[in-house]
Amino acid sequence: MSASVGIVGFRGYSGAEAARILARHPHCEPVLLEHRADGGDEAKLLRKSGIRRAPASADSVKAEGLKAVLFATPPEVSMDLAQKFLDAGAVVVDLSGAFRLGTAERYKQWYKEEHTAAGLLGEAVYSIPEFHRAAARGARLISNPGCYPTAANLAIRPLVEAGVIDRKCGIVCDAKSGVSGAGRKASLKTSFCEVTENFSAYSMLNHRHVPEVLMTSGVEESEFSFTAQLIPIDRGILETIYFRPAMPMSAAEILEVYDKRYHDEPFVRLYQAGHVPDLRAVQRTNFCDIGVAADAATGRVVVVSAIDNLVKGAAGQAIQNMNLALGYEETAGLL
Repeated sequence: MSASVGIVGFRGYSGAEAARILARHPHCEPVLLEHRADGGDEAKLLRKSGIRRAPASADSVKAEGLKAVLFATPPEVSMDLAQKFLDAGAVVVDLSGAFRLGTAERYKQWYKEEHTAAGLLGEAVYSIPEFHRAAARGARLISNPGCYPTAANLAIRPLVEAGVIDRKCGIVCDAKSGVSGAGRKASLKTSFCEVTENFSAYSMLNHRHVPEVLMTSGVEESEFSFTAQLIPIDRGILETIYFRPAMPMSAAEILEVYDKRYHDEPFVRLYQAGHVPDLRAVQRTNFCDIGVAADAATGRVVVVSAIDNLVKGAAGQAIQNMNLALGYEETAGLL
């Protein structure tokens, strides 16, 4: 029998992606949980899709027999509903930033809002599965990482752990994202006329995803420079990461570090030395592709990390985490 999995925020890009993946999952079926009063025309189309629908409430968790619920919502919605759904017996995987930073103080510092569910911060498991798999298994509340930190941490953490990076010289992460990363809500900055034929940087020096990189890869804020940039495509993140190695190393030697760390990982793909991924290679997949270029003579290294922001950066990784929490094979529905 298929397990029922609820999706709150199914009209957004990440929520819709989660519904698409769960519809082909071998062990699960999606249930769309409505948390807005106005359904609009989208609701009529979704009813015709044949996917079950229910209100976003604890009663629905029980009535629909939901084993898990994915929150593809703003943080305030996740904070309002998470405890109620946990009490109703569902595993919660939250795609927002509500439970990522560990403390209410850190949340206020980076999100500029008060945390209204601080009692859950101690229970929430932040999980990039490649690093936090053991903690995610059997967890009740999983905080799904942000899209930018997923690509950054998968590229940076193995090198920090192996002592490859000369941290005194710092790490520069130049990150480009498609427009879907800003969400579906209409705004001037993501409108067609503003985005097309354009390329812009935003949230310089204070992007709310920065602390996820600091916490996960173990670097200091003074060592890490991050700039997010919006490019006129619908989906995908490509991060170009620059650093100086602690000792002269070739691209092949750096790739050996990655290969040792990711040899058995199903969703991390490495490129041959001197070759790097592009966005087409990862779009609509749960893969993170990593490539390295290095010049040992001058001490310059460039790592390129690419993901689909809606899949490995959001819904796909959330289902990867859900699979771990529910005891399914980690790749279920994703390969």
